[in-house]
Amino acid sequence: MSTGRINRTKGIALAAITTTAVVAGVLFVQGAADAEPKPTLAQARAQVAALQHKAEEAGESANDLRGQIKASSDRVKALQTGIKKQQAQVDAVKRQIGSLAVAGYQTSGMTTTAQLLLSTNPDQFLSQASTAQAYAGQQNSALRRFQAAQGKLADLQASEQTELAALQAVQAQQDSLKKQIQANLDAAEKVLDKLSDDERARIEAENEKEEEEAREQRPSRDGRMDDGDEELPNVPASGRAAIAVQYAMAQLGDSYVWGAAGPSSFDCSGLTMAAWGKAGVSLSHSSRAQIGEGRRVSKSQLQPGDLVFFYSPISHVGMYIGNGRMVHASRPGKPVKTDSIDQMPYSGAVRPG
Repeated sequence: MSTGRINRTKGIALAAITTTAVVAGVLFVQGAADAEPKPTLAQARAQVAALQHKAEEAGESANDLRGQIKASSDRVKALQTGIKKQQAQVDAVKRQIGSLAVAGYQTSGMTTTAQLLLSTNPDQFLSQASTAQAYAGQQNSALRRFQAAQGKLADLQASEQTELAALQAVQAQQDSLKKQIQANLDAAEKVLDKLSDDERARIEAENEKEEEEAREQRPSRDGRMDDGDEELPNVPASGRAAIAVQYAMAQLGDSYVWGAAGPSSFDCSGLTMAAWGKAGVSLSHSSRAQIGEGRRVSKSQLQPGDLVFFYSPISHVGMYIGNGRMVHASRPGKPVKTDSIDQMPYSGAVRPG
């Protein structure tokens, strides 16, 4: 057998062995993935709840950057307005310098003494010379003003670039947090994918029932709470707090969506912001910011309308409605609903307005 034929035979054999190894590796990895234990329904619920809470944490961290982004954007706009005005001032001084230069051009070719000797009207010349000297003084003054205006313009432009870089950095940080939100929600979906069709259907039915029950707890059209539910108080709120509570309760059953503040979906700080906004009180779209936007109250002194905060660092907020309960946009996958304020690690409370 020739050397070339032997080499070709070896090559074919090697390719066959390599292909077999790759296929075996793929089957091994697939087998390992398939071998992962299928969670029980209770385990799946717990895993999904934990992942959805992580998504909410990332969402509130992203919300917390809203204030920084707005403040930075406002500063950029102010600097850009200042740059526009300063550029107009620089251009005006430039035009003035040009006019003064033209005025002095006629006498720039000879000395003052020569011009006096050649003049047919010495008195008139002396008058003109005095005027020329005045123009020269004005030109020097204009040049100094131009240098100052140009320097201020350069400072404003440098500040704008610094502020733009800071804004882009915060926006990139928020984008990263948005990706974390989606990654956790995708992971929760993968957990559900491991369940059987019947188990998934059961969870979906439970979620639908929870939304329906929450909607049934909404205030009646005349604004009164349903006295038939012992867990829901006839909230004794008054003034602006009553308006905020009424608005929040009217959203029961609405879906949780990160970054939403109505009219038909909310995240936790979006709901409290919208509710108190309805009452004429402005709040930030951030649970971490909202805890600093009211008067601190102790847990024992809570009144309907107070905002209650959870976890450390703070990543959730709800609105107290009495009887140890709150209304809140709970978490991804769950509706706006009422719950006990003791179901999560309590951090504090404030009274807006």
